[in-house]
Amino acid sequence: MGEEAREVGSSATSPRPSVTIGSSLISMINKLQDILAPVVSDKPQISLPQVAVVGSQSSGKSSVLESLVGRDFLPRGRDICTRRPLVLMLEYRAEEPGDEHTEWGEFRHLPGKRFYDFSAIRREIQAETDREAGLNKGVSDKQIRLKITSPNVLNMTLVDLPGITKVPVGDQPRDIEAMIRKMIMDYITQQNCIILAVSPANSDLATSDALQMAREADPNGFRTIGVITKLDIMDRGTDACNFLLGKVIPLKLGYVGVVNRSQEDINKNRGIAAALAYEEKFFNEHPVYSNLSDRCGMPQLARNLNQILEQHIKRVLPDLKARLNSQMVSVSKELQAYGQPLESKMAQGVVLLNILTKYCEAFAAMLEGKSQEMSTKELSGGARIHYILQSIFVKSLEGVDPCDDLTDDDIRTAIQNASGAKNALFVPEVPFEFLVRRQIARLLDPSCQCLHFVYDELVKISRACEVIELQRFPVLRKCLDEIVVNFLREGAKPALRMIENLIEMEVDYINTSHPRFIGGKKASELAMQQLKAQKGVTDVEGQTSRTVQAKTGSRPQLNNENPVSSGSTRTWGIPSIFGSRTSAVQSGRRFGEQSHSESMPSTINLREPPSILRPTETTDNEAAEIIITKLLLQSYYDIVRKNMQDLVPKAIMHFLVNSTKQNLQTAFIQKLYRENMFDELLKEHDELVSKRKRNEKLFEVFKQSLQTLEKVEFDVSSQTSSLGTDFSVGLPRIPSTLPDLHKTSEIIQFTHHSFSMPYTTDTTA
Repeated sequence: MGEEAREVGSSATSPRPSVTIGSSLISMINKLQDILAPVVSDKPQISLPQVAVVGSQSSGKSSVLESLVGRDFLPRGRDICTRRPLVLMLEYRAEEPGDEHTEWGEFRHLPGKRFYDFSAIRREIQAETDREAGLNKGVSDKQIRLKITSPNVLNMTLVDLPGITKVPVGDQPRDIEAMIRKMIMDYITQQNCIILAVSPANSDLATSDALQMAREADPNGFRTIGVITKLDIMDRGTDACNFLLGKVIPLKLGYVGVVNRSQEDINKNRGIAAALAYEEKFFNEHPVYSNLSDRCGMPQLARNLNQILEQHIKRVLPDLKARLNSQMVSVSKELQAYGQPLESKMAQGVVLLNILTKYCEAFAAMLEGKSQEMSTKELSGGARIHYILQSIFVKSLEGVDPCDDLTDDDIRTAIQNASGAKNALFVPEVPFEFLVRRQIARLLDPSCQCLHFVYDELVKISRACEVIELQRFPVLRKCLDEIVVNFLREGAKPALRMIENLIEMEVDYINTSHPRFIGGKKASELAMQQLKAQKGVTDVEGQTSRTVQAKTGSRPQLNNENPVSSGSTRTWGIPSIFGSRTSAVQSGRRFGEQSHSESMPSTINLREPPSILRPTETTDNEAAEIIITKLLLQSYYDIVRKNMQDLVPKAIMHFLVNSTKQNLQTAFIQKLYRENMFDELLKEHDELVSKRKRNEKLFEVFKQSLQTLEKVEFDVSSQTSSLGTDFSVGLPRIPSTLPDLHKTSEIIQFTHHSFSMPYTTDTTA
């Protein structure tokens, strides 16, 4: 390990970086990666600047990453090797005299443990991959986070993503290609992500999977860097010059060509330093690539990535800070809702009393229409109760006709029953009072239904006005609900008794002296008018009937005319009501002394009355009595109905609604505010306790992140004037043939104010 490190350190192709604002900037972002690592999965909207490495299987991604690090540390093999996203944070650390170790690796899932042996890092990556994705080529989107600290690296954060594969192997699902593509797109579609599209030179670059996915995620090509690997094994006589110059698929950030170690080099343990030396020699001696030194070689790729990432970080700092601020405010609000743990009886008592007071205030506010969360889409709270009382109860009674279930025969029967064995000279009061009492009693059911509806609404209001603090205490929440329901049930009892008393009062005393009651005289006058109107129509109909009879010569048969049977014998004597027909004949013989049966009239037999008798004919007098009774019934029922429409809502509001609003808090305090009940009532849910701890941790994470960003902003603002705009990392400035990074930054900013544009067709370098 030490020899290889010395080889890398002494290599002319890998100059040792020096610490400037650029390295400080990226190291701060790396620190943010560490700080935010526990919450990235919980808060995916926080996207830190990083470089995602995309390429097909066996495109040379692993070789590129190892060359950037200067170490062999990634799993290798013939099939898919990268099966989980590997977040690789490279952190420059200057070598100091007396250091026993100058470079090491640390895994996020093994905090505090340093790996000085890079082969051990490879084994841990493989083992951690197998633990999550299985032993037989399975894949997973769960990250492995590795930080490598070394004096031979440039500060940057890279994400090694699984290679794009076409054919599933091992335990891979049939849709492995779609799964890996989705995983890659989840990373490269983030605007804070720089795309490192790796394509092998020995394949058709125009159909490169990496470039196609990059174009889909970054249609303007402002975030994509092209890397062309394996330039040394292209067919003789061919080169990738046009691709490197951006003449085939232009990219604003350009291309870099590199040479990978061959499998033979790996098998023979050929070091990275030797591979870099071979790469440098290859490009220097190549007739085409020797003129493109600014676009070839791993050191040049490292410089480009470092500079581009620095500029990208500076551009996204304001947005990143705004996102972190927003998240911290959100977490802070959640913590306020969860509240602080209660450790003393005094604190518990204060919190309990505060919750009870807020609950009752919220309940009253909803009843009075003063709630802060007033809906504009539907009626709520007290408005629903008002609707029940006025639009449902009152209007429903308005549509009730007291005679709708009474026929004329019913009324006539009641009148005749009240007259007894003689005909009444005037309309009797008994049938009117009997009928009106029966109709008044019908008002009890809708009044009780109205009370039940209001009770249900109050229960809904009580459950809708729960204060935020109640979410902490499920036991208290349940107790409050039980107390409210019981309190409302008890409040409904006197309201129900009052309604029943109102109905009984109206039934017990029929006040015919009421000033709005029509009275018998007025009712008689109206009845006579109605009869005259009806009789006029009847006379016209009768005249028409008589005219028809005169023309036809027919005579109507009277109801009491019964035909006499020709075969019957007629008896002229008066039969005894105590004797039979035979005795009557015998009696006639005794007094007449001779039989005249053939000349005696027949006996008149009466039909027996049925078990249920109903009046059969209606006289003019009875018709008038029916009309009078109806008028009296409607008049008095209207008086009682108006009383009920006024008094029933008042009874419900007084005994149930207002009583609950005024006395609910007193009931709460009497039943709940007891010191021996505090611990049970204020016991928090286990899930809430864990959420509070997690949010406290999140709050500290965001706080540290913002402090880190403030340091970055301070460094940028304080050193920009002295360093100008060339924020390199101790490396030679990239020649002008590389797209100007500051112009690129302006272009990237411009894209936020423009529509999606196709790739540029400019072929200039």
